Amino acid sequence: MNHLIKIMCLISILFIPQNFAQIEVQSFLEGARVTDIKQEGGYLWVATYGQGIYQYSFKDGKWTNYSSKTSNLENDLFHCVAASKDFVWAGASEGLFIYSKKTKKWIKRKFAQGGEFGNWIRSLTFDEKKNRLWIGRFRNVTVFDVKANKFTDYNRIQNGDEKTNNFNTISFEGDSVVWFGAESGVHKFLNKQKIDDKSAWSYFKNSGRNFNTEGQSVSVTDFVFMPKEIWFGTDEFVTKDQPDYNPGGIYVWDRKLKWDRISKANGLGGNGIYSLVRTGNYIWAAVYEFNKNDKEEYGKGLYLINRITKKVTPIDLTELKLTTSNISSLYFDGTNLWIGSADGLIRLKIGNELAHLRK
Repeated sequence: MNHLIKIMCLISILFIPQNFAQIEVQSFLEGARVTDIKQEGGYLWVATYGQGIYQYSFKDGKWTNYSSKTSNLENDLFHCVAASKDFVWAGASEGLFIYSKKTKKWIKRKFAQGGEFGNWIRSLTFDEKKNRLWIGRFRNVTVFDVKANKFTDYNRIQNGDEKTNNFNTISFEGDSVVWFGAESGVHKFLNKQKIDDKSAWSYFKNSGRNFNTEGQSVSVTDFVFMPKEIWFGTDEFVTKDQPDYNPGGIYVWDRKLKWDRISKANGLGGNGIYSLVRTGNYIWAAVYEFNKNDKEEYGKGLYLINRITKKVTPIDLTELKLTTSNISSLYFDGTNLWIGSADGLIRLKIGNELAHLRK
């Protein structure tokens, strides 16, 4: 299933001042459509759309599959995954699947609120310190108190705009702030306050100076946090009738007034962003393009961006032995960059020169 490939390639853009370096690439889960990658202790958890959930042990390199073929899991189509020391949660279009490590059984949990698409789980993020799971649904965000075994739904509609309550992604900035990317704008929660405290929540969209007031709406797909700036990945959705609806691109906010946009004009292969991840002074971006004629998304590969100069460099996918340009998920474990695609999972070992560049 996996084979180790050692390749020599020109990557002077990555390692300074070296012109050549040896990099290690390893392929896993060939043929699987990877949708999410998370780490829990010594394990990596991978959600797929078609092959269920995979667990990888860093210690012994062993893979375990949870699917309709290998366990009592009745679904194989998942959008996201999260895990704690006791549980694994997997998000699907028909609800939340919960695996107990104690009983080794899966159960399915459906939600009464949210209407027809309320059980479409799009993002899962576990707060280990508070022992609670944040569940981003197509409608509503839900908090699961693991100790109390209690689910609480929150409707975050702003100014009557339903899309402000359609959640794409949830990210932690340290342990103090939870950020939510919605189909229309960004929600921010101060994590040290009570969830029911209205003053703990704030919201902003593409108005005023935010996102340079570009597009009719902004749909946020991912975040990268740094002390002096935040990078926002956004969706591209443009049609002949609405050519500026979601212009897409990466927005860089200096946490004050300045917003910069990185897009096709700067060298990206498309304006749609599936995933962002940081390694040292570089940001990796998984990119797609929305075709206004057939209204479909087309993967456009992987790009490396110098966070200081904002220079964009395309990654040669053939050098990484990637067989598709449809890259959906990125995760950096501190040593390796995991690249999830429509045709499997790649592990790219990142040298110290890249992972620990001067900040």
